[in-house]
Amino acid sequence: MLNSNSLSIRSYSRQKNGHSHDFYQLVLPLRGVINIEVEAFKGAVRPGECVVVRANEMHYFAAESEARFVVADLDTLPSHIAESNTIVFSISPPLMHYLSFIEEQLKYKVNPEIEKMMLQTFSLLLAEQQILKQFDNRIRKVQEYIEAHLADSLSITQLSSVAFLSPTQFKKLFKQQTSLTVTQYITQKRMEKAQALLIHTDYPIQIVAESVGYVDHSAFSRRFSQHFGLSPSKITR
Repeated sequence: MLNSNSLSIRSYSRQKNGHSHDFYQLVLPLRGVINIEVEAFKGAVRPGECVVVRANEMHYFAAESEARFVVADLDTLPSHIAESNTIVFSISPPLMHYLSFIEEQLKYKVNPEIEKMMLQTFSLLLAEQQILKQFDNRIRKVQEYIEAHLADSLSITQLSSVAFLSPTQFKKLFKQQTSLTVTQYITQKRMEKAQALLIHTDYPIQIVAESVGYVDHSAFSRRFSQHFGLSPSKITR
């Protein structure tokens, strides 16, 4: 049996290989894509996504030699992931950023205590992941663009150009993929970031508002209150 309950950085060859093992394995791309066949899934898994390989499940894989992946070998999975039929799902930005830290630490030096704590933190982040279906790559690019530009004005025309779709096609595909309209999605992301900034930083409300695209302080406060049922001033540190 290979070592389970561990994190490692892997690369794969272009030649298709296959095997199985008696523990769960999660493969999370850092750079490049992995082409994998497991259960009913056959296709590419990209950065920002995770593929679940169940214990004793035969799987086949190949990747460009320069691609890199965080691989988690685990005895157990959070129940919502273990019970889901979803094989590939999108991961949150915090987990994606944490993968970069894992890579740097594992390449830096061997430290069993830090590696144990990294695995614990990874498991906590994994437990809070929503099992969202694998997004169309055009929609994923838009999601990444929105995350990086929450402070800016974001128009349908602008975002549809990122997806290389017409505005009508873009709005339809976005709703199909996320179950939210573009406006609802942007508002949700802005409010989530505003809440985190208000709780975890000492930024004044006006700066928080501007950080999530609101020039008008009162407009931000109204939207925040509608979203959370509390005004920004009630949850500041």
